[in-house]
Amino acid sequence: MVKCPFNKVLLPVDESKNSLRAVKFAGVLLRGIESSNITLLYVMAGGYLSEHMKNIDFRAELIKSSEIFKRIREKNIEENIMPFLLDYEKILKDVGFNGLIEKRIEEGDPGNKIIEIVSKESFQTVMLARRGMSELKGFFLGSVSSKVLHGLINYNIYLVGEKVSEVNPASDILLPVDGSEYSTKAVEHAVCLAKVIKGINKITILRVINISFYLERVREGIDPEEEAKEILYKAKKRFLDEEVNEDLIETKISVGFPKEEIIKEIKEGNYNLVIMGRKGRSALKDLVLGGVSSTVINKCFEPTIAIINL
Repeated sequence: MVKCPFNKVLLPVDESKNSLRAVKFAGVLLRGIESSNITLLYVMAGGYLSEHMKNIDFRAELIKSSEIFKRIREKNIEENIMPFLLDYEKILKDVGFNGLIEKRIEEGDPGNKIIEIVSKESFQTVMLARRGMSELKGFFLGSVSSKVLHGLINYNIYLVGEKVSEVNPASDILLPVDGSEYSTKAVEHAVCLAKVIKGINKITILRVINISFYLERVREGIDPEEEAKEILYKAKKRFLDEEVNEDLIETKISVGFPKEEIIKEIKEGNYNLVIMGRKGRSALKDLVLGGVSSTVINKCFEPTIAIINL
């Protein structure tokens, strides 16, 4: 039986519209999943007193421990942070999320703190907006989300897109596959969602035959199209084995460069969730993110991109 990795979900937030969208996405997606719990995390980057002054002299710690500093910190939390965390908690409940909701405030570099918390405290999945309120619009991927994506290589990362349906943010799912270990993990994740989320319209399993290796495969005595059909058959079978309605499953084969074909399918298919393995079969071992998944993340802003490694 497929288990969904949503027992401990970290939802880093700030007071931006992007974070609000991520909160709504998480609440609607997880409301039908039992035993899912969400931790709303806000990281105060103003922890510079300890981060930047500790190498100057001992006075930083004295300042930090002083009553004045404590009062300033508490006032900031009470007046500027807790109100929007409480709003987010209410939004989660209003959309029907019934799991536990924890509100947490930390200090430090946001990206590093998220990585530290996830790594030490057995979180399975991180859902976050691509950009926060302090990140420049010109960046295709915010500095925090980029750092998290590259720093948490053994966890599932949802990068919430610009197009989030408050009815069902996973109604139309694209699942690119290539038969690799990472691709198999993405398939298992998609199967999990298909079993527990209501209102899915379609799940498209896409296999792109890489034109760069087409002749090479033929010389090896392998028919690339038959190989693609076998990969799609195995992926689809996992859904059917878990009694997912076959009418929801569509399989496609295209020939070309994988990153280009996947982006083309995303734009033409009106998907709101793309589920991908961290790397494909041709990605180098020392790359943190495969070239295909990196390109898709940086070129497609509307759908939510789920990078799967569990």
